[in-house]
Amino acid sequence: MRPFDYASPTKTDQVPALLGKSWGEVEILAGGSDLLSLMKDEITTPKRLVNIKQVDGLHAISNEGGALQLGTLVTLDRIGSAAQIQHQYPMLAAAAGDAASPQIRNVATIGGNLCQRPRCWYFRSGHGLLAQKDGKSMVLQGDNRYHAILGNDGPAYFVSPSTVAPVLIAYNAKVRIAGPRGTREVPVEKFFIIPKTDQEREHDLRPDEFITHVIVPPAPGVRAAHYEVRQKEAFDWPYATAAVALTMNASTVQSARVVMGHVAPVPWVSPEAAQALQGKAVTPATADQAAEAAVAKAKSLGHNEHKIHLARVAVKRAILAAAGSPARAALARDASEGGAA
Repeated sequence: MRPFDYASPTKTDQVPALLGKSWGEVEILAGGSDLLSLMKDEITTPKRLVNIKQVDGLHAISNEGGALQLGTLVTLDRIGSAAQIQHQYPMLAAAAGDAASPQIRNVATIGGNLCQRPRCWYFRSGHGLLAQKDGKSMVLQGDNRYHAILGNDGPAYFVSPSTVAPVLIAYNAKVRIAGPRGTREVPVEKFFIIPKTDQEREHDLRPDEFITHVIVPPAPGVRAAHYEVRQKEAFDWPYATAAVALTMNASTVQSARVVMGHVAPVPWVSPEAAQALQGKAVTPATADQAAEAAVAKAKSLGHNEHKIHLARVAVKRAILAAAGSPARAALARDASEGGAA
């Protein structure tokens, strides 16, 4: 561990002045579950840590004009167990309550979950965000079984690691960002970007900015569900996830949001899947058609073709789960058949 300066502000407006002008100079300490491992492995070597745990108001769960407002320091455990969130945003509560492990959920924050760095093993081994050697991608030349199947034209091939982000995007949430120029709000869908160089980050953040709140608009009548495909049920990184939010008129889909995770360098919104559902009743057949549309543009990097099938499964099952009790029966039938569809 290299030496670093340490600051612990207590007011939001004190934080930006403590942050750096370029990436890597300063890091923000929130839950620390990702940052500390990055520092121990010397993937990041900041000259200063800014601990925001004492900043007023960042731990609060509140309402703002009918919308849910989560301070950036609200833990995943609190989100998963809060009665208000379970009632109004059940998909968010389920995703947060199922993330990582109980030990991590007790310290990991919503802001940190959105800002965590990729879990790509090339990046985590010190080969840079884009994992290039002699101008060539190590991902394309090497083991890419967990890498992107969408948005993978390069040079970025990692997958966005947050399982909560697709859920927030399906709910049309946004983040509030504070910096020396004041505050701004960005839809979570636009918060994630695909970097073109190793000097860029995967988020729409400047080095002297930080997330203060996540804001989720009211979702009355929205039927929503998420589904994760993991190798094991216990703490594991998913192969693929899907979050689906449906607005229904009786049994007919009026509008849909279908968002996939762990399949691209950003959470992947599928307008094709949403279009395939619009104006139709949700049945196993229509869910399968939408799932096929969601992965129609997916392509394998060589070792990750299985992820295309798993992403399709995740989308289909999330759609069926969001639609209601008939879907649960279909899910149970799929599970009993070995998860092939």
